[in-house]
Amino acid sequence: MKARALDHLAWLAMLALTFAAAPATAATIQVTIDRLVYSPASLQAKVGDTIEWVNKDVVAHTATVRGGWDVMIPPKSKGQVILKTAGAVDYFCRFHPNMRGHLDVAP
Repeated sequence: MKARALDHLAWLAMLALTFAAAPATAATIQVTIDRLVYSPASLQAKVGDTIEWVNKDVVAHTATVRGGWDVMIPPKSKGQVILKTAGAVDYFCRFHPNMRGHLDVAP
């Protein structure tokens, strides 16, 4: 009976280590575009997360990083990017340069 209890404890310990070592799941973070404004304008995310812009306006927008990504977001539609590197990122709309957003991306 003791051997069986020890086997059960070993199995539980292995299961606990498996869950402790499992990577965190990536999140999808939504940014709404309404009346030429990103909302929220500033947010925090992690490498691997997806940023999804939901355009409620009747005109197209972009989420553009100089020297980086450029996401086209058609009217009444969505666009997204998966974050691949950590750091601070400022983005803007190429069509409406007053539209600005900021991401702090953690490792």
